[in-house]
Amino acid sequence: MNPQPRFTLDATTLDAPDAHELAQFYQGLLGWPMRKVEPGWVEIAPPDGRPGLSFQTEPLFARPRWPSTRSEQQMMMHLDIEVNDLSSAVEHALALGATVADFQPQDDVRVLFDPAGHPFCLFVRTGPSA
Repeated sequence: MNPQPRFTLDATTLDAPDAHELAQFYQGLLGWPMRKVEPGWVEIAPPDGRPGLSFQTEPLFARPRWPSTRSEQQMMMHLDIEVNDLSSAVEHALALGATVADFQPQDDVRVLFDPAGHPFCLFVRTGPSA
């Protein structure tokens, strides 16, 4: 019996009309350095080697709709980003080009959209694991 191969998550890839533009947004938001830059492809990652984000130019990109509707591109995933101060984190994200979603399902989480329209959540960890 062959041993199971090793699998390691390296990155989550987001499609966008312009990979470089979206990578710059997340680089400013997360403070991660660029790991790889090619035409139509950019990778950013934390310096400690943890998984990062990749961005791919997709000419036919359609902005996802959140909350979902039957007639538009549905959100297939979103990023949850822990912050230490929700208010200042939202201000920082807005200054970089994010927008706040009209619908906010939780009081202690802020749903925003990146410049390409991907939803992401900012939250402050509370409770025993904080």
